[in-house]
Amino acid sequence: MSASDVVVLGAGAGGAMAANVLRRKLDRDEANITIVDRSVDHFYQPSFYLVPFGYLDPDQSRDVRDLIHSDVDFVHDAVVGVSPDEHRVELSEAEDLAYDYLVVATGHRLAPEETPGMVEAWEDGDSVYPFYHYDAAVAMREGLREFDGGTFVVTQPDTPIKCPGAPLKMTMLAEDYAQRQGIREDSEFVMTRNADHHFGVQPYRDELYDIWDDRDIEFRANFSVAEVDHEAGVVHAADGDQIEYDFYAPVSPQLGQEAITDNSPLTEGDDEHDGEYVTIDDHTLQHTEYDDVFALGDCENAPHSKTAAAARKQSHVVADNLAAAMRDQPMRAEYDGYAACPLLTEKGKAMVAEFDYEDSISAPVVSRMNWIMDVNVLPSVYWNLWMRGYDPLPM
Repeated sequence: MSASDVVVLGAGAGGAMAANVLRRKLDRDEANITIVDRSVDHFYQPSFYLVPFGYLDPDQSRDVRDLIHSDVDFVHDAVVGVSPDEHRVELSEAEDLAYDYLVVATGHRLAPEETPGMVEAWEDGDSVYPFYHYDAAVAMREGLREFDGGTFVVTQPDTPIKCPGAPLKMTMLAEDYAQRQGIREDSEFVMTRNADHHFGVQPYRDELYDIWDDRDIEFRANFSVAEVDHEAGVVHAADGDQIEYDFYAPVSPQLGQEAITDNSPLTEGDDEHDGEYVTIDDHTLQHTEYDDVFALGDCENAPHSKTAAAARKQSHVVADNLAAAMRDQPMRAEYDGYAACPLLTEKGKAMVAEFDYEDSISAPVVSRMNWIMDVNVLPSVYWNLWMRGYDPLPM
């Protein structure tokens, strides 16, 4: 019996981890594993809110080919579309890839152009830094050196975003930075979200509200960003509200990858974000229509927080269930919605929010140990264990 062809789309956190876990789980005569990505650069995205303040060095990337197992083939090309009925992946330059099993981990597409004026504000000014983009996060480091007070604004788009805690961390670290630079009395800090609360999970939400009240950080609820006027230094909301800014760190709108959303049937379904996300079973991570397709990470519609910690747990579920399907065995692995978000409240202190589909897991404790874990320990764990498919607590 010939080996099955397993193709993984995307070499971000979810895709690289899934490919490496699969390689260690499946014998060489069982599966040929190929991972496809248009980029060879893998960025440690949690660094993007740390680099501007000097808490991590800007060079936080690796060549993905150094991260994946030597027996995983890497194809450096862009995915154009997927035909699951034909078991085929269309590539931009190379020949189509045939597969027996497909893992979709294509992530979010950052789309600042979806907000009128955002790209112009970023490119033409020196006070707007959409920090989910690596170049903007690095440039923001210099921009902060020039910031001598005023209104510092962080906004979120109406779309779902990866790492929903990052805007809060950016806001709190910026306020703490102003205190350390002696410009806090001359500054205001505002964060918006098009929702009733800045963080969705209790008891972390109330603890964050207490922190923000103590530090006079303003949260503007139900603010839907409609346009950025960088010449006037104003963010306009859909309802006519507006916020003037001197320094602006927006989160770009985030959408599905067009190869999946526009050129495949994998995103069709009844989800509220129908058309943007691969439709899967919340627990098995198997596609709702195509039994030989699995998905994980930011690209799928399971109702979990989109974080690397979530993808880490999902990679093992995908590997276990795909291996079971390949061997005609029952799929017993279940993802419980686990996600984790270290919420950095100030330099040297953090709170870790852990939760699943049902409930919170960790206590809302702010401590120095949590900061050390996130800033000093976690990057090494990410590169040397998680990304390579090793995990002391996989499930």
